Amino acid sequence: MSQEFVFDVIILGGGAAGLMAAFTAGQRGKRVLVLELSNKLGKKILMSGGGRCNFTNLEVHADNFICDNPHFVKSALAQYTQWDFIGMVATHGVPYHEKGHGQLFCDNSAKDILKILVDECHQVDVDLRLNCEVESVEYKDVYHLNTSQGNFSAASLIVATGGLSIPSLGGASGFGYRLGEQFSLSMNSTEASLVPVTLSGKWREFSASLSGVSLPVYVSVPEKGFAENLLFTHRGLSGPSILQLSNYWHLGEPITVDLLPSEDIAHVLLGAKKSNPNKSINGVLSAFFPKSLLGALQQQWWNALTGNTLHEIKNQQLEAIGQQLNNWTIVPSGTEGYRTAEVTRGGINVNSISSQTMQVKDQEGLFFIGEVLDVTGHLGGYNFQWAWSSGYVAGMNA
Repeated sequence: MSQEFVFDVIILGGGAAGLMAAFTAGQRGKRVLVLELSNKLGKKILMSGGGRCNFTNLEVHADNFICDNPHFVKSALAQYTQWDFIGMVATHGVPYHEKGHGQLFCDNSAKDILKILVDECHQVDVDLRLNCEVESVEYKDVYHLNTSQGNFSAASLIVATGGLSIPSLGGASGFGYRLGEQFSLSMNSTEASLVPVTLSGKWREFSASLSGVSLPVYVSVPEKGFAENLLFTHRGLSGPSILQLSNYWHLGEPITVDLLPSEDIAHVLLGAKKSNPNKSINGVLSAFFPKSLLGALQQQWWNALTGNTLHEIKNQQLEAIGQQLNNWTIVPSGTEGYRTAEVTRGGINVNSISSQTMQVKDQEGLFFIGEVLDVTGHLGGYNFQWAWSSGYVAGMNA
């Protein structure tokens, strides 16, 4: 029989949550092994935030997360807060800045965040292994792993394998979900999230003609809405507003876009008709919309009135145009999928997991953390904070 190398804690996944758990357990004197499937640690960290890593947020609350049990995230977020991680960043001398909505980014590079995590692992002698495929996991008093780099065992196994998003990074294998099923955990269906939506037909052509144009809007589905920028793309709609909304949108549902949330456009047009009756619709609305967008909107909704002054247009028509602009309703044909999704919505059902420890309730020594769980944060550093908090809690309890 081939030799088995014995550790206290084995962690599957060398991303944000896995590395956080690794050095936290290591600081407690545990012998820790991290097994990463891809050829590099923290690939998602490196590409996040345009290479600057939006590593947390100044304001973190449970309602920044989507989860079947809205209380589940509270314990971990309280045990390791955004201020704890910000403190570690400061201790390592990494410069950072705040963007809008409390989002914190590195001044220089996402590499700075990864270096903090790897340095902390090295300080406590965590064994980090890349290109390691786990072939099987068995539980007999301890966890026995057969891998492409040998056989290992440990009393605690922490699963930090992430979701299915951005498969080009090489780690989105779905292994954590299969492991959950092996240990009889229930799974919630998975979908790409924090992702652009695609359109079809005339609205796809409309968006393609405006590709690159961005403006502040309010987008909503019946249960949720966000005031953020919208970006037109060759295939549909993107930008922070759409990425946020994708956490709540389901295929077949309409999305409502208020293209000018600061104004009641019907009121603006009717007011202009009284004060400037010889103006055109475009003459009034050019103060609010980019020229290219205004031209495209005109083609959709008031092309027949081109050349008419407000005086020549019925109030009812102006009201209808205002209504369309403040309540543009479309049904996306889908999303850009896991290829560009920042996160995976769905995953291991949290009802099987202790919110205090991240351990499976009826399986000693087995922990699930980070994105593999059915916990999805809003855009703005929340998914990283969930990685830090859940990783810390598992590392303290493994």
